[in-house]
Amino acid sequence: MPSMSKWVVGLALVGLCGCASDKTAKKSETGPAQEQARVEPEPIRPPPAANEKVTEKDTNGDKKPDVWVYVVEEKGADGQSRERMVRKELDINWDGRVDLTTYYDAREEREREAMDLDFDGKVDSVSFYEKGINVRRERDLNGDGRTDEWAYYERGKLARKERDSNGDGRVDYWEYWENDQVDRIGEDLDGDGNVDKWSRNTPAP
Repeated sequence: MPSMSKWVVGLALVGLCGCASDKTAKKSETGPAQEQARVEPEPIRPPPAANEKVTEKDTNGDKKPDVWVYVVEEKGADGQSRERMVRKELDINWDGRVDLTTYYDAREEREREAMDLDFDGKVDSVSFYEKGINVRRERDLNGDGRTDEWAYYERGKLARKERDSNGDGRVDYWEYWENDQVDRIGEDLDGDGNVDKWSRNTPAP
């Protein structure tokens, strides 16, 4: 009888472990990737820092500012104080609101450029630069504050696009570009993060 009791207890433990593993598997299927929380989009015009000074410019002569240049005062390598530009805001369509904000690094080279494409005061597209050359662009297509599309550039030309088309936080669509046109497209059909289907572009004769 004692051996029979141990056998029954063992089966019960196995059953509990199996249930626990099933729950874990189910939980992983509906994890964070399936429950993307909304993120507040970045404002196209961030509040100025306490150490920033701004200069306004009117470039179209309508007596309203359409360019705002932000600088900070700092000491250079020679110990002398100087002003360094950190940000520039532009009202491109002259509607009184900022559409484009450019950020500059310590050498005053363009580092990041944010755009408000739908005029709602929020950033929709951001381009990243290295040594003044655009290397990546990120876009929020649905306005939820998260990047949905990535574009990568090599030597100034578009090389690859990636997209999260269903909003689960993972890339499921890839475009590879050659000679300024799409060469092939990859699609993830089952949501595992890997390409399941390839399509190749056939140039017109």
